[in-house]
Amino acid sequence: MLIKTRGIVLKNRKYSETSLICEIYTEEKGLRSYIISGVRSPKAKVKANLLALMSIVDIVAYHQDSKDLNRIKEVKPAYVYQSIPFEVIKGSVGLFMTELLGKGIYEREVNLDLFDFILHHFVLLDQTEGSIGHFHLIFAVHLTRLLGFEPQGICSDAFPFFDCKEGAFVQTEPLHHPHYFNETESKFLYKILQSDSSNYHLIKIPKATRRILVDKILMYYQLHIENFKPMQSHLILREVLD
Repeated sequence: MLIKTRGIVLKNRKYSETSLICEIYTEEKGLRSYIISGVRSPKAKVKANLLALMSIVDIVAYHQDSKDLNRIKEVKPAYVYQSIPFEVIKGSVGLFMTELLGKGIYEREVNLDLFDFILHHFVLLDQTEGSIGHFHLIFAVHLTRLLGFEPQGICSDAFPFFDCKEGAFVQTEPLHHPHYFNETESKFLYKILQSDSSNYHLIKIPKATRRILVDKILMYYQLHIENFKPMQSHLILREVLD
């Protein structure tokens, strides 16, 4: 059957001389893999750049739930980025978000809350004129809620440490494993949890602490998502931001 859906391109790779295979997180079918033929030929009606990483697209696709790879019939932009392709920092933040989603999402079921969250943050990244130095942290931390392992509890004098294995703020420093946030890091993590996309720019985090937070948040993902592979884009983003 034919389906029409919005989607966000998370991965793509060449297939044959003129085709692409893309992993697209769709509004109607969750994460799906599609092949689109002829987009890399000189006379292509649909150009390959429409399916670049983080592109937001409208697609018409032949779809069977039982198939791992379906075929795209038509594709067009659903939203055209105005700043991300032209600003190095925004582009680097967007690539971090895309890589995180590509490694962190496996579900093929519909999840409209997750789709809306992703779409909102890519559009917000594109449109914001304020500071985006902590945008990737906000995104990564709040994404955990939709993936099912949001940090639990309240960071306070009584519960000053965040235990990554437990997924919660705890009373004492874990002694049996190294996967935790110290008191200072835990306070920043909790500030991020308490923020939202309208006030994220108000959080002030020192550069050195920001680096540590990114590394530990990714460690948290590795502990809670099976086969979560090491990231690379945060290293590039670190160079751009610092």
